[in-house]
Amino acid sequence: MHPANESSAALVAAKLREAVALHSQGQLSRARELYEEILRVEPRHFDALHLSGVIAAVTGDPRKAVELIGSAIEIDPRNHNAYNNQGAALQEAGNWEAALASYDRAIALKSDYAEPHYNRGNVLKDFGRWDAALASYDRAIALQQDHAQAHSNRGIVLVELKRWEEAVASYDRAIALRSNFAEAHYNRAIALCGLRQWDAALAAYDRAIALKHDYAEAYSNRGFVLHELQRHDESLASCDRAIAIKPDYSEVYCNRGGVLLAARRVPEALASYDRAIALKPDRARGYVNRALALLLAGEYEKGWADHEWRWKDPSNWLAIENRNFPQPLWLGQDSLVGKTILLQSEQGYGDTIQFCRYAKLVADRGAEVILEVPTALSRLLQGLSGVSRLVVHGEPLPPFDYYCPLLSLPLAMKTMLSSVPAQIPYLKIGEERLRHWSRKLGEQRERRRVGLVWSGGFRQQRPELWSVNNRRNIPLANFTELKNPEVEFYSLQKGQPAESELAELIAHHWDGPEIKDFTGEIHDFSDTAAFIEQLDLVISVDTSTVHLAGALGKPVWILNRFDGCWRWLLDRTDSPWYPTARLYRQERPGEWDRMLRKVARDLAEWSRP
Repeated sequence: MHPANESSAALVAAKLREAVALHSQGQLSRARELYEEILRVEPRHFDALHLSGVIAAVTGDPRKAVELIGSAIEIDPRNHNAYNNQGAALQEAGNWEAALASYDRAIALKSDYAEPHYNRGNVLKDFGRWDAALASYDRAIALQQDHAQAHSNRGIVLVELKRWEEAVASYDRAIALRSNFAEAHYNRAIALCGLRQWDAALAAYDRAIALKHDYAEAYSNRGFVLHELQRHDESLASCDRAIAIKPDYSEVYCNRGGVLLAARRVPEALASYDRAIALKPDRARGYVNRALALLLAGEYEKGWADHEWRWKDPSNWLAIENRNFPQPLWLGQDSLVGKTILLQSEQGYGDTIQFCRYAKLVADRGAEVILEVPTALSRLLQGLSGVSRLVVHGEPLPPFDYYCPLLSLPLAMKTMLSSVPAQIPYLKIGEERLRHWSRKLGEQRERRRVGLVWSGGFRQQRPELWSVNNRRNIPLANFTELKNPEVEFYSLQKGQPAESELAELIAHHWDGPEIKDFTGEIHDFSDTAAFIEQLDLVISVDTSTVHLAGALGKPVWILNRFDGCWRWLLDRTDSPWYPTARLYRQERPGEWDRMLRKVARDLAEWSRP
């Protein structure tokens, strides 16, 4: 080598060492200047190109990073680090498929290199390819067991897969490796919420906040947990703290609105939802939550319109999967004369019973109506007025011109409080079932007959419903005061753990009313309907039995939790949906005794000979 070239090479090497040292110390501007000086001397210097690209990536210029690292790879196409860093730049630029390909190339060159496996998992996570992402994180951890971020991100994927316990364990490992890992504590709290372990979740959010004082997301979610714990004032304070830290945070206004709505402070809840929507007009959750507040307030015109956003809300556990039929959605805009329309049940049994009344109104517009329902309701709804054909979920659908989910029909029909279709009864019961239950209970009545429901059905696979169930369910032992010598009580309660609760009380000779139990012979809702027809009154918490009794025109007393469902409106003792319904409400959250004492007094007056 010529002495001049040797001198130049030595200068470049010295400059590179200095640049790398500055780079490692975080002095990126000076390091970049030195890399650029090297490139002016040697335009095809691999390290200067590669490391300049790395700096471009971390300083917010991913396109420049892709260009520089790509040039470095042309010089050394077998450098696994360069492919890994190129993948990160491509990922930052939004070119996820190319990023995956770059990570795969890094892995092909060095299969025991943990970082591209981890980065590959991040891309797959962002794509929502949960199983593949989990496999990549597992491989990264197998190669580098102390990779705290991989353990934490693995937990995120497990949460999406609803594998809550495994997620908590993954976060625990991340925290064991890095005790001050605020994000892992925050995500661990989310997994604990999935397990409905509210006190543990609250402690995890508190730890995340202790490590990161301006953690707005943690304050917001903490507010949600405090709401679930019925600590409403603290919940509002936590939401307000999140807002003070991050005033443009739409999510916290949704959480705050939920707390206010549960406290029945509807105008304030609506203001919070309005703010959430103003900050993020394309986010469905704000509209769906505002819809429930508007419907509770009786503002049906705006409420039904907002409720259509439920199809775009990924957290909407009630709605069926959006079917995306090629046929158009009917919302009242087109003539139905000579057309066939599919009406779909989309939520719980009670919702289907409540809104199937619209089938006749749709048929009156000249349509042939197909009604799709769950199996448990199929026998009950056979012969429903206006329905030409009943289809059970999962059966092949016949041809149709339009479709409409049942809970979109009030919007299509422009239903207001003054125009709720409440012609009852609108359900018919087969004569055979009626005769069976008449014989079962006896045709001679010595006393008034009252059916009882004290608990909503428990669904093991639907943990998101557990907290609502806990608030609406009443321990059967609380019904002691309803004991009345003029009344025969019958259980209408299907499902566990309520059936065992009754059996245990009977076995222990409780001091409440004798409750006769024939529910073991109830096979579907047609049986329940025929049973109810033999009764004089139904007293029930807010569940599908309420809707069934109301649709049959049977007197029904509804026992509502403090934060009752939107359909029962505010501060009413009657319902526009069911003329035979009488509403009772908790005066304070969790307090049933005062309500049940009033029910007992009214029952005594009602049953008086």
